Amino acid sequence: MDRKSARNDKQITNRADGGHMICDVCNINMEMKEATFAYLGRTFKHQILRCPSCGQAYVPEALAKGRMREVEHLLEDK
Repeated sequence: MDRKSARNDKQITNRADGGHMICDVCNINMEMKEATFAYLGRTFKHQILRCPSCGQAYVPEALAKGRMREVEHLLEDK
């Protein structure tokens, strides 16, 4: 992941006015940004929600258990 680490889901709130995600630290809307993830010397990029101010990242469960897990298994099997 970029140099700024992802924090846990408790610091990201789903706003009631249309479901936008907001950063609890900065209290602003998170935006879709490309993030680079690194594992065992390999990298891959993916669009995720990030705070434009502090860089906090939200990694949805589907991404963590899907694409990230798939990459992890592929690299560990080599």
